[in-house]
Amino acid sequence: AASAGSVLSPAKTEAQEKPKGTIPDKPYKIGHMTFFTGAAAVLGEPSYKGHILAAEEINAQGGLLGKRKIETFKADEAAGTDANVKEMRRMKLSEGIDLFTGVISSGNTPALGPVAEELKLLTIFVDGCTDFLFDKAVPNPHYIFRITNMQSADGVIAAVATAMTWPQVRKIAHIHPDYSYGRNAFDHFKLATEKLIPGTKVVYEGWPKLGTTDFTSHITNAIAAKPDLLTSSVWGGDYIAMYKQALRYDLFKKMKFTSMIAFGVAPHAIGKDHPEGVIGGIHSNYYWNYPPAGKWPLNDIFVKKYFDRWKEYPNFQSEGAYTTLMLLKQSVEKANKLAGGWPDDEAIITMLEGASIAGPAGYLHIRPDIHQGYKDAVTGFSKNDPNYPFQILDPSRMITVPIRSITAPPGWPKGEPTSTYTWIDKTWPKVTKA
Repeated sequence: AASAGSVLSPAKTEAQEKPKGTIPDKPYKIGHMTFFTGAAAVLGEPSYKGHILAAEEINAQGGLLGKRKIETFKADEAAGTDANVKEMRRMKLSEGIDLFTGVISSGNTPALGPVAEELKLLTIFVDGCTDFLFDKAVPNPHYIFRITNMQSADGVIAAVATAMTWPQVRKIAHIHPDYSYGRNAFDHFKLATEKLIPGTKVVYEGWPKLGTTDFTSHITNAIAAKPDLLTSSVWGGDYIAMYKQALRYDLFKKMKFTSMIAFGVAPHAIGKDHPEGVIGGIHSNYYWNYPPAGKWPLNDIFVKKYFDRWKEYPNFQSEGAYTTLMLLKQSVEKANKLAGGWPDDEAIITMLEGASIAGPAGYLHIRPDIHQGYKDAVTGFSKNDPNYPFQILDPSRMITVPIRSITAPPGWPKGEPTSTYTWIDKTWPKVTKA
């Protein structure tokens, strides 16, 4: 069977088996939706770049099964949820797309998922990681899948990293975007820290709207609360604005700082002025320099190809979109090997359910019951390195946690606000001594 490695390695692709049966040569049409404009683009646009890199590699081999070249239709997620739903319908009904991919915001996948099921549109979301998608919006998915670790892993690994690094913190302030992602991050971080660090209490909650440009009131209110730690899931261009404003108030000199997704942006967007030694989250998914060079060749090759193509380093969205197409390629090839000819969507879905693939971020597994992707969660610490004109995460200090240790297992009942939340609440022991 093909894997991400077989696509990345030219020597292997030359020896690739010829497909069985007759394969049509008409384009395979894919709709890719991400943020191309607005503050979210600094995190979202790399998704498109990862997608295009993979499509170009596959097309250079003749296309899927060597015959069907990928044709991409792109859409700007910044148009808003209602417009995004209309665009998905238009892509399917007017453009005749075969696959829908991308999507960044957790506010969009719960709206798009049911529509994809209604349209019988094969969909692999790169992100939009809310637990709500498979907990409630589409609890029994057929046509939709998702690559990125689910949202609850974000808050939980941030809490684990905090407990490992600063177990003495007690007073915690929060600044999160005021929508589903921020609420999820707050809930899961708070619960996990209550389990892992005795005596913690929340001393401030700030809820800026998504797209906020002035964080002054949240910063000064957080400082006034005199916390030991500030935790934040503010992301994309919003985070760049927040950290630069916080520097003017010496916030990072007055408290520890843990982020769920600060370093999820395109790597070059984080300036050298960013505070060092903070927990700089990457949405629990992927950072371009980890594992360190030489330890995971698939990532070394991916990073080089991405940089050669785009003259910048990839973020977790780049890797997710790239791996999405490699997983599609693997599934199409497996289905062809079994039955011959071009596989229909049902055959591709069968291959996607329970699939595993080795990609730049490591091993990815798709749970067959809820179609959710799982890979080990990761976060790290900020550091200035003279070799780069931007701040990086220190590859020698990365923290990885098996994803099964921080998310609800198969068979766990649906819960409020998420299944992972109730699983942690009911099964994790509580640390009682510092």
